Amino acid sequence: MNPAEETQAGLAAFLAKQWGTTVAVENLQVASAGARRRNVLFDALRAGERIPLVATIIPSKALEIMPIEVEAAHLRFAEAAGMPVPHVHGVCDDSSFLGGPFFVTARVAGETIPRQVLRLVGKDPALGPRLARQCGEALAKLHAADPAGAHPRISAAGADPIEATLRAVELLVRALLQPSPTFTLALRALERERPPPPPRLAVVHGDFRNGNLIVGADGLRAALDWEICHVGDPMEDLGWLCQRMWRFRNDALEVGGFGTRTDLAAGYEAGAGRFEPARFH
Repeated sequence: MNPAEETQAGLAAFLAKQWGTTVAVENLQVASAGARRRNVLFDALRAGERIPLVATIIPSKALEIMPIEVEAAHLRFAEAAGMPVPHVHGVCDDSSFLGGPFFVTARVAGETIPRQVLRLVGKDPALGPRLARQCGEALAKLHAADPAGAHPRISAAGADPIEATLRAVELLVRALLQPSPTFTLALRALERERPPPPPRLAVVHGDFRNGNLIVGADGLRAALDWEICHVGDPMEDLGWLCQRMWRFRNDALEVGGFGTRTDLAAGYEAGAGRFEPARFH
């Protein structure tokens, strides 16, 4: 069999075992998105029902940032909190099916490539503000959920995520092949200007930004890529979304190149979150 046929057969065998019935796999295609991981789109046929799915496959366990079952647990945690994410249908760390760990989720229609998202927003003046508010609302729901219900690997966090992050960044700066006065000075400035520990810790996505969102004409449909999810400061997710690199040259709109901070904060507070400007900065 060629690689596509092997993947098709492996998915059919796994889902048959998962669902306890015969499953056929059709319309297999590899998505263009994804660097270290393969994202395979396909239809599963079960008892006359056609189910559009995606398999997120890590070619080798050596490439795992986080065990596949932990990332799947994060998706389930977020879904239970009311955040829009693809529903998890199954998780597997048995390499005999596809050669590496993987999980299978529902396939959500929409755009994920940032420039395509911004083109979609450009066609509808109301979409950008709506999307920014929806991002705020989605994050508020995630942050409101009790971290004690998260996977044990991340639920036992330290009391001060800011200190932990600064020390992690310091290790990265020290590991640079060539000393960087710019990064060193920036790190020292962050140490001097750090806010106090947050009043409460929350489960944060860790990489919530344009490029990890599925967007349609109606706005936010799902958040992807939960492999660096952790417990930390809720403002981390909102600040990361507003970094300049995720605006893709549309710098006038701080939130992902499509919305304003005012819309993001309004959505966050509408979702019962508390937007903290100083901590966000």
